[in-house]
Amino acid sequence: MKNSGFGAYLLVLLIFATLTCCLDARLQACQPSGKIRGVKPPPGQCNPENDSDCCKQGKMYTTYTCSPPVIGNTKAVLTLNSFQKGGDGGGPSECDNQYHSDDTPVVALSTGWYSGGDRCLNYITISANGRSVKAKVVDECDSTMGCDDEHDYQPPCPNNIVDASKAVWEALGIPEGDWGDYDITWSDA
Repeated sequence: MKNSGFGAYLLVLLIFATLTCCLDARLQACQPSGKIRGVKPPPGQCNPENDSDCCKQGKMYTTYTCSPPVIGNTKAVLTLNSFQKGGDGGGPSECDNQYHSDDTPVVALSTGWYSGGDRCLNYITISANGRSVKAKVVDECDSTMGCDDEHDYQPPCPNNIVDASKAVWEALGIPEGDWGDYDITWSDA
């Protein structure tokens, strides 16, 4: 009798340890992956269009290889980006090696949500301000690197960003004076 009670106790302990482990892993699913030190951009090398940040000499910037889990309506921050040639987005979009008009609803997603390109050229639905809009994923908002020529001397992207063209902001009916950082939800379309 004592042995079967001990076996049941061990089984409960094992189940509890497994659940605790999995719960902890889920809660810690997206922790910072490191930091990079900012460098001063060479003259004319950081495009501050749309209030884009330029790296500051010596400032430490947090990096991420992940983003929060994608659920039905995932909370995110909408930022403004120009995907046009010469815009603050830098070079052509990663998904199709093309530039995109500010009048086209396109987005870049933080590294974890971009998922190595798995969402490339797919649509997401962005909701805010009582409206929704579908936008095509064309680029990554790199959360792992920054402050270099490839990233237009801009800091790494936070891990919860949907970086959107002007067309997305307009479709959501957000007044231009509020463009910059805006709380939204998004889901795969």
